[in-house]
Amino acid sequence: MRGKASPQSDVIVIGAGVIGLSAALALQARGLSVTVLDREGPAAGASAGNAGAFAFTDILPLASPGLLRKAPKWLLDPLGPLSVPPSYALKIAPWMYRFWRACSPAQVARSTTAQTALMDLSKAELAPFLAASNTLGMLRKDGNLQVYESDAEFQASLAGWQAKERHGIEFRHLDAEAMAELQPGLDPRFIKGTFTPGWFSIADPKLYTLALAERFLAAGGVIEQSAATMLRPVEDGVVIDGVRTSGHVVVAAGAHSHHIARSLGEKIPLETERGYNTTLPPEALDLRMQITFGGHGFVVSRLSTGIRVGGAVELGGLDLPPNFKRSEMMLAKAKSFLPDLDTTGGKQWMGFRPSTPDSLPVIGHSRATSRVIYAFGHGHLGLTQSAGTARLVADLVTARAPAINLTPFSPQRF
Repeated sequence: MRGKASPQSDVIVIGAGVIGLSAALALQARGLSVTVLDREGPAAGASAGNAGAFAFTDILPLASPGLLRKAPKWLLDPLGPLSVPPSYALKIAPWMYRFWRACSPAQVARSTTAQTALMDLSKAELAPFLAASNTLGMLRKDGNLQVYESDAEFQASLAGWQAKERHGIEFRHLDAEAMAELQPGLDPRFIKGTFTPGWFSIADPKLYTLALAERFLAAGGVIEQSAATMLRPVEDGVVIDGVRTSGHVVVAAGAHSHHIARSLGEKIPLETERGYNTTLPPEALDLRMQITFGGHGFVVSRLSTGIRVGGAVELGGLDLPPNFKRSEMMLAKAKSFLPDLDTTGGKQWMGFRPSTPDSLPVIGHSRATSRVIYAFGHGHLGLTQSAGTARLVADLVTARAPAINLTPFSPQRF
């Protein structure tokens, strides 16, 4: 247990990742007493090993016709950007069918509109949230460089950039010479690129999440290591695992959240994108900004604690053992793409990204009781959407009108 124990908090937040702790701080700011429960403790999951980006320009859903076109080729490569272990293929088939349906142009348009609204809110909330949590000094504004190996790959990206342009997102396309000025050392195979200046990042996602935990504790919050599994509504609140009661419960347990929702009779199609990375020492490369190798499904990020090479999607659930050959493959590619990269001294990691079929998070009341609020399923965008989600959770708990329309994020949309 960390912090001073309370017999009953106004709110219990299940999950001590960046979403759960951000929500806990936002609820504290509304004058509520809050306890956070987590099976492992703060920053133990995907919040520790992500790429550290506030990717506010990523408004296009992962579920899209473009991904469908690439998927067959990628799936044939067990170490490619998208893979499904054969032993998990049957189990994930219903989720994949929903994902395929979400790739229709009409659904992509709806998801893009919803994602844009949440991105705009999250960006607007970020600076005030960082200032209030005393973490503003960890924010970086280096931008992102997306690179292309052929004119065909570049041309295929233009529809997505046009969609972003319609939503007011700033970017500029570059030739090889202009890219070299921004980021020296790229292999000559990359002939074009797109630079997005409005791409923020955090110095280190784990240190940031731990800083949120310390701020929460300093304000009187409680963090307990406990694997909450079952919720039961009662007249004046919610009983957790039969042993504690709270006026409200926020489920922000990442990839484990849908199991908790099942205890309330709700079947939410959440899957686990297993993400892999290798973090190299800070001197491994003179990296000026995050670089996205979209055709290969991974990024190289500059953190205060090192150079992180990671990404890709392995739809493999929570129980299969890690396949660190995926980390090794990405690192080998990164070395060929950035010849000056020193690949020695790295630390491998695998984590679970909680993902829905339509690429939108689940934010809203449980069908069983309005005293349970769901806030999970952010996929690759948990850090990015954390401040906005925290604002929405606080609105829902305190019965204020949500800052944006939450219909597209409803837990009942499935």
